[in-house]
Amino acid sequence: MIALVVVLFLNAGFNVLVWPRFYTRVAKDPRARDENGKATPFLRVHVILIAIALVLAVASAAAGITVLALAP
Repeated sequence: MIALVVVLFLNAGFNVLVWPRFYTRVAKDPRARDENGKATPFLRVHVILIAIALVLAVASAAAGITVLALAP
């Protein structure tokens, strides 16, 4: 049971630490905006993927807390 909680919290921590930093690199990439400054599909796809990863981080943390609360 403890191993599951550790994996869930590690997953949440990894996603929260890594993906926002990755966004800064993607946003600075020349492919992120066209010549008019408008967001390209490259940026939009990466923003969606990062958002999904952060939602999964919250879900992992919530699951870890739930497992801890229900553990005897």
